[in-house]
Amino acid sequence: MIKSKMIRDTALLTLMQLVLDSAALLLNVFITRRMGASAIGIFSLMGSFLGLAGILSNGSAFLCTSRLISEEIGKHGGSPVGVLFHGVKLCLLLSAGVSVLTVLFAEPVSRRFFSGAAVAGAVRLMPFALIAGAVSSCFKGFFNATRRASAAAFGDILEFAVKASVMVGLTLAQTSHDEASVCRIMIVSIISGNMTSLLFMLGLFARHRPARSGSPSIGFRGYISAAVPIMGGGVLTAALSSTNDALIPVCLRQFGDSQEQALSLFGIFEAIVIPTLFFPSVVLCSMSGMIVSESARAAAAGNRERIQSLTSRLIEYTMIYAVFASAVLLRFGGTIGELLGGGELAGGLISLIAPVVPFIYMEIVLEALIKGMGLQGFSSLNYLAEYVIRISAVLILVPRIGFMGIAVSYYASNVFGNISRLVKILRHTGFRIAPVRMLISPVVYAALTCFTSELLCRPLPFAEDGVGFMAVMMPMWLAGYSGILCLLVNFRTNDKKRGSALVLNAQRLT
Repeated sequence: MIKSKMIRDTALLTLMQLVLDSAALLLNVFITRRMGASAIGIFSLMGSFLGLAGILSNGSAFLCTSRLISEEIGKHGGSPVGVLFHGVKLCLLLSAGVSVLTVLFAEPVSRRFFSGAAVAGAVRLMPFALIAGAVSSCFKGFFNATRRASAAAFGDILEFAVKASVMVGLTLAQTSHDEASVCRIMIVSIISGNMTSLLFMLGLFARHRPARSGSPSIGFRGYISAAVPIMGGGVLTAALSSTNDALIPVCLRQFGDSQEQALSLFGIFEAIVIPTLFFPSVVLCSMSGMIVSESARAAAAGNRERIQSLTSRLIEYTMIYAVFASAVLLRFGGTIGELLGGGELAGGLISLIAPVVPFIYMEIVLEALIKGMGLQGFSSLNYLAEYVIRISAVLILVPRIGFMGIAVSYYASNVFGNISRLVKILRHTGFRIAPVRMLISPVVYAALTCFTSELLCRPLPFAEDGVGFMAVMMPMWLAGYSGILCLLVNFRTNDKKRGSALVLNAQRLT
């Protein structure tokens, strides 16, 4: 029953996340075409700063509440609602403190992250977004932990719909856009989305609030002690990510690009290249929250067999999916980049970075397992090493070879970081990986089915690289790849059943 519910939730969340990611990508394309690539670069920088402030103000609330409430559910006589209230209390304290600092240091922050103090007025509006977003994240984590992940997903969709509507409306209402107005549009739209999401979550909780029985197994201080390692990883990642994002335009200017060119290149990379690379990961992102909850319950119950089973299936299916996604991006990256308005630069980068996609997607499930099993210390150290590599590559290579240095930084950091995660998971769970079945076979089948599909499509009238050719070849390629793998899975399953039957017969004879 739990397995079927996870499948249903994954399918529903995947559909919702697909809508969100598609809408976000279209919104980026709209902003790029309406206000220019430099404006989307400003949006990306502002988004990075807001992400850092948001993590500091909510303390990775979704992850903390999701994991700690899941552990509380796994304990006899626990009180999940009591743990939720601990999380809300901590988020209110953190967001109030960060909000005060944001208002006091608005001008210095504006000069450091942007070109001057003109952005300070927009930055001072941030507390409204931070407090609403922090509390909303707690309730989303509660619904995720209680296996009602669709409620959190509906909140995300509502939040994005309001944010995007406000952003598009304000963008169309203005004829000229400077740095301050672009930042103001972004913050006002985020405030609108966060406030709407918070009201929706409060209403849903009031309607479906479970009966609170007993006291939580941990007090407020105990919650803080358990949450700090989880928060530390999120804060560290956000701080390093923001540092990396802030350094890219600076290093591009050192290479010789103007400020507008640097922001334009950064905007294309952040708004078109990265969302395109991550777009197929919608299935894995939908599963990640449930993976945290399920692995946390198994770890709290000491169910090592359940953890090994989760690890085995997640690694195998993630690699099967990620290899195909990587192959598609490698083959059609140029077409996708042109289609989304990023030109040859975006298309070339998509194809260039595509081979590292399996490592990027593996991070999603491995981090979910690591956090669910309580290995936050390793996660933080690994992220630190990963970002040290990435930032070092940006500082050394981008001033010398320009934009291509960013691609090198992604390769180096993702390969190192995710091999480390995989080794840690294998050692902790005792699971042994099968390289032929989990990596080599998907790569061979993806290449063979691609070659076959292309041969079959070439005689067609529009047999030239383009959107039409991609639209016809993709379903044929997907059908061939998935068909072969389904046949192999069925063969392996039947082989195991035959082996089990032989063992049973042998036992009966003896």
